Amino acid sequence: MPVGTAQGGLASAGAIVLLVAFLYLAAITVALALIDLEHHRLPDSIVLPSYVVAGVLLAASALLTQNHTAMLGAAIGGAAMFLFYFVLAFISPRGMGMGDVKLAGVLGLYLGYIGWGALLVGSFGAFVLGGLFSIVLLVLRKAGRKSSIPFGPWMLAAAWIGIFFGETLWSGYLGLFGVQV
Repeated sequence: MPVGTAQGGLASAGAIVLLVAFLYLAAITVALALIDLEHHRLPDSIVLPSYVVAGVLLAASALLTQNHTAMLGAAIGGAAMFLFYFVLAFISPRGMGMGDVKLAGVLGLYLGYIGWGALLVGSFGAFVLGGLFSIVLLVLRKAGRKSSIPFGPWMLAAAWIGIFFGETLWSGYLGLFGVQV
């Protein structure tokens, strides 16, 4: 078998594993969003195993495709988002729960795997989406300043925006300042 054929087969296998990883994320997105909207919690029984599932699948895809940068990006993204959200929860424990912190690490794995633009758009987009939703609720008088609004759905929505459009949005943003990526 020619070497190119073997490498092409590994790349295809890596792409399939990556698809499985993102299908898993899609499945937990639906479950976590619905649970958080109804019960204002993100269950450890879903979030914590997701570290293992995402880690194994993303690492396997990176190894099969020989994309070591993506594996490093996933590790940095997961750690950075977890730490960022942990600091926010420490500063304002009433504003952010530990479920959000744990979910941030999982989402950071996926976003970091894709790239820095996806990571930045996906992580900060949650605050934009959640903030806009909160403003709408305040204007419509459906919530007050002390109302509790679940943040997980906005984290998940922003992560998907980062996954699909993050690199393009980030490049466009940098282009506003004359920075070409």
